[in-house]
Amino acid sequence: MHYFTPKRCVTSNKIMYHDKAQAERAAEASFAERGVQLWVYRCEYCGAWHLTHRDPDTAFAYGSGQGSVHGSAHGSTQGRRKPHSRKRGYRPRRK
Repeated sequence: MHYFTPKRCVTSNKIMYHDKAQAERAAEASFAERGVQLWVYRCEYCGAWHLTHRDPDTAFAYGSGQGSVHGSAHGSTQGRRKPHSRKRGYRPRRK
């Protein structure tokens, strides 16, 4: 039996969708099948469309806000802190 293997982005290893409509259909199917809400964005590395579980309106913007996937709508990150890891036993490095 032959199974379909989707193409993946070299940088993020996420499934590559040819256009926004195809990615939105996949996000809707994911919500219908598993109840998982996903958002669609265009990858700055491969130019294809990907799905993410992070809401672009509330996600933390890494970097300067220009050129990042989630940062373009946020502008400056001044006054916002990077989220802490929730891994068990995680200790941040001392400076």
